[in-house]
Amino acid sequence: MLFTKTRFISLVLATSALLISGNAIADPTFKGEQEIQFANGEISVTAFEGSIQVPENRNNPHSRYIPVSYVRFPATGNKKGSPIIYLSGGPGGSGISTAKQPGFRFPLFMALREYGDVIALDQRGTGKSRVVPRCESSQQLPLTSELSESQVTKKYRLAATECMAFWQQKGADVLGYTTIQSAMDINELRLHFKADKVILWGISYGSHLALASLKVMPEHIEKMVLASAEGLNQTVKLPEQTDAYFGRLQEAINQQRDAKEVYPDIKKLMHRVLDKLATKPIKLRLQQKHGDSIDFLFQRSHMQALTSALIADPHRFIPMLLQLYTELDKGVTDMLPDLVNRAGFANSVIQFNIMSFGMDVASGITDDRLRLFNQQAPASLVGKFLNFPMPLLNKVIPDLDLGDDFRQNPESDVPTLLLTGTLDGRTYIQPQRDATQGLTNLTQVMVNNGGHNLFMLSPKVTEVIKAFLNNEPVAIDAIDIDLPPFVR
Repeated sequence: MLFTKTRFISLVLATSALLISGNAIADPTFKGEQEIQFANGEISVTAFEGSIQVPENRNNPHSRYIPVSYVRFPATGNKKGSPIIYLSGGPGGSGISTAKQPGFRFPLFMALREYGDVIALDQRGTGKSRVVPRCESSQQLPLTSELSESQVTKKYRLAATECMAFWQQKGADVLGYTTIQSAMDINELRLHFKADKVILWGISYGSHLALASLKVMPEHIEKMVLASAEGLNQTVKLPEQTDAYFGRLQEAINQQRDAKEVYPDIKKLMHRVLDKLATKPIKLRLQQKHGDSIDFLFQRSHMQALTSALIADPHRFIPMLLQLYTELDKGVTDMLPDLVNRAGFANSVIQFNIMSFGMDVASGITDDRLRLFNQQAPASLVGKFLNFPMPLLNKVIPDLDLGDDFRQNPESDVPTLLLTGTLDGRTYIQPQRDATQGLTNLTQVMVNNGGHNLFMLSPKVTEVIKAFLNNEPVAIDAIDIDLPPFVR
């Protein structure tokens, strides 16, 4: 991950080193744990690695058992509170890998140890909890001919059916890879730690899992810290909400004189490029790692998918995306080959990971929301690609969908802190409010100019989280972040 505020990161890392040098509260290891030295770049800290065995599908009395692995960073404060369980996004992210990534969220993992053990969790099917191989289907998308929506849909649904059979042959039960089953894993992890309650700390899909946990184990959740919230009926985002995001992005661009001159109307620019690609796709010659080269036809759908992948955080890829649109508008394609290769478009084989596949298909979408999605998509800048391959795979596996009762918002008075980035290109402001409207003890803090990955954008984010966990009033309702230079 790249961050513009390197001085802040260095300061927090130095502070973390002080915390690490202090003594953690002495406690025995839990069953099966092993003491390890957990390394994050040049920093190493004593931690405990463990796992529990859980049924792959609790609805099947003959289910096999699978591991749910974690790393536990022991508490450092004077009073040890409830375990704080980190829930990664995705779905498919690894909590352990998140903690290992240098310059990313490790300082926050260390800072929160003041309030209790901090658990980097690998949810079922992710990281060290992964026991099911990735499925590579026999279905392939053509690289040099135009793609139709019906053709892509047919191939993806055929690939899903193939992968269902493949996973069954490997002894896996796809019906166990749902958010409800993961929430039950959290409750079993709570019992493993001999805790009455836990604190859930989640981002993006991790917030989706936290909200589901409110239904599964409501009396055993002490608090929740959520960022970039995804509601239980928001696995598929509405295209009009993405278009509204581009309106907010334009307002941010207009704050910079040079950027406003270069990008006076990004929606018109984007529509212009997408319309050109619809009528005349771009023929590319792509160099491959082994030295060969292949032909590739870059189409409107590829640009929509690329846009969807790059809009999450304004501080990371938005300047590059705007430059790409500008160059394509002028007929310049120099940036494309590298981006196409990095995006994986040249890999024609349709493949799935059981965890991310299962979680998304199981969480699904209501019929009403699907109708609205299909109405909005044709005129939208990103079309149907923000959450691809959903909803294209909706209900593709019989009995996997969790149903509309699951997709109802939870109602709870559990104290919850919600951090919302105003320039988050994946989970948007109003949908986050909608997702949490049933939470009567909610504190929302807006991170102005913040994107989807907002934890480390400002030291004030850490201060707000610490105040909340310390039962102190959260004194601010907004944190201001500097915009990146949109013209480079």
